[in-house]
Amino acid sequence: MENLGRFEGLRNSIADYEQKKRDIRTGIEDEARIKMRRDTILDYFSATEADWASFEWQIKNRIKKADDLKALLELTGEEASAVEKISRKYRFAISPYYLSLIDEKNPCCPIKLQSVPCSSELLEIGELDPMDESGSKPVEGVTRRYPDRLIIKTTNMCGMYCRFCQRRRRIGEEDVHLPDEHISEALDYIRANSEIRDVLITGGDALMLSDGALERILTALRAIEHVEIIRIGTRAPVTIPQRITPELTAMLKRFHPLYVNVHFNSPMEITRESKAACEALADAGIPLGNQMVLLRDINNDPFVVRKLNQELLRIRVRPYYIFHPKNVIGTSHFWVKIEEGLEIMDSLRGFTSGLAIPTYIVNGPCGLGKTPLLPSYLLYLGKDKAVLRSWEGKVFSLPN
Repeated sequence: MENLGRFEGLRNSIADYEQKKRDIRTGIEDEARIKMRRDTILDYFSATEADWASFEWQIKNRIKKADDLKALLELTGEEASAVEKISRKYRFAISPYYLSLIDEKNPCCPIKLQSVPCSSELLEIGELDPMDESGSKPVEGVTRRYPDRLIIKTTNMCGMYCRFCQRRRRIGEEDVHLPDEHISEALDYIRANSEIRDVLITGGDALMLSDGALERILTALRAIEHVEIIRIGTRAPVTIPQRITPELTAMLKRFHPLYVNVHFNSPMEITRESKAACEALADAGIPLGNQMVLLRDINNDPFVVRKLNQELLRIRVRPYYIFHPKNVIGTSHFWVKIEEGLEIMDSLRGFTSGLAIPTYIVNGPCGLGKTPLLPSYLLYLGKDKAVLRSWEGKVFSLPN
């Protein structure tokens, strides 16, 4: 009985979140509104439900022109002018599916902020290649920063071009896959360096490759004895979940151990379609991790991140990384302070399950790689004892 007060205190410690989370809606919770938007988009394209379910149709009909966007989305005159102007400098493309998620009544809709160009992109602040990928390139298409792993950037194509993209310099004006000769060079480089045990296939979005093209790369990698792990980086389950077909998952499951990292930034991106896509990959035995980018006005809120991560676990996606935004030119309106990321990490530990707690990462400039950051739980470390604080802020000591 003496513990009843303790249990009541635990309940009260998350009462604020339990109240606020009702207002942080997922796409599943907003399904009726999204369906109305989808019907409007289908009418505009004179398309059918079967078209909507086709990833080829979604890719072919990405909204890439300002006139189409203005016809499908309520924009102010200033917003429409900005789209026209920015699209001449930085390409945009939005899948019909992702466009259907935008809440037109919310001027700060996180889906709109991620996908629709805005005037702040013209601010000449930041760098084009802050991580110096061009200087970490042993052969074309490869980035290598670590002893035992590397990245193959197989395409510049995405289902939707995020306005905060770290590789916006690679988007260009056309969708281009890495030529076969460069794929061969990348594979030869891996074969010649036996310490490479982990290969990440990314882009752009690696799942914008055809099943056949992706299968050829996976087959070649699996034939290299020292390659133990293959990973795929993709935002397709979020932006074009129709891409996750039975044929794709059947092919991928032949190449285990295979891991897929997805990229949800907002609870609004968790819909029945994205849930089905992630569950199909999980059913194929593929572990899923989420890489969230911390973005101003989208997810730099402890309760938003807590709900996102809890909802991700429900669709069998493990929160993996929170990336501090990179200082890419044209993206300064998304930047946040490191203190905000640390506050979010502090708000997760103890207040939700450990599975819902990712690693907060700052990428070092000039190719220095990932540096993890944590709130300070170690207050003092001496020869004979350590002083720490708990997730509740209670100070305690341990013999060292």
